[in-house]
Amino acid sequence: MLFDDTYRTIIHPSEGLFRDKGSKFIAFARPILSEADIKPILISLRTEHTKANHFCYAWRLSPDRNVYRVNDDGEPSGTAGRPILNTLLSADVTNILIVVVRYFGGTLLGVPGLINAYKLAAAEALGAAEIVERTVNDRYELKFDYLVMNDVMRLVKDEQLHILEQQFDTNCRISFEVRKSQLNKVLQRIEKQNGIEVKYLGTS
Repeated sequence: MLFDDTYRTIIHPSEGLFRDKGSKFIAFARPILSEADIKPILISLRTEHTKANHFCYAWRLSPDRNVYRVNDDGEPSGTAGRPILNTLLSADVTNILIVVVRYFGGTLLGVPGLINAYKLAAAEALGAAEIVERTVNDRYELKFDYLVMNDVMRLVKDEQLHILEQQFDTNCRISFEVRKSQLNKVLQRIEKQNGIEVKYLGTS
């Protein structure tokens, strides 16, 4: 197979804590589905922790190892966001955001100390999380005439497609999810049918 159609992620928020020389690093792991999920989480944490000094984070989206972002939020470059990201990469989890909130304890930790603190806080949050394996699914919509409905429903049943929405009228419409590894087989079957219009809706 040319691509991996499964990925590991977390299903519930979790937290971790690391202390060093009076500084407190609280890590918050959150499941995310898109970049739009990130800002509200950051705003909420900043509102909750008004006296904290730094809100450093890293996130990953999709099974592609190249879709990520890191933020050091005022810490020396490379000492916060990158160690958090490395923790995500080594645990091989994606669709996840980890924010580490730092309360400064008055003693400078130096570059190695900071890297260690952010890495261990992130690892604590991941250690407390439940990690699950999910499949990469593509979403499609079919539009078809009522006359071919039996053929379409047979295809849905045979291929065990997960229906997201359906509407049966003079013009019928079904949107469904299909696992990426099954996709070619399903599309080939659809192409053999007359009177079915196919539209790609995205990946989840």
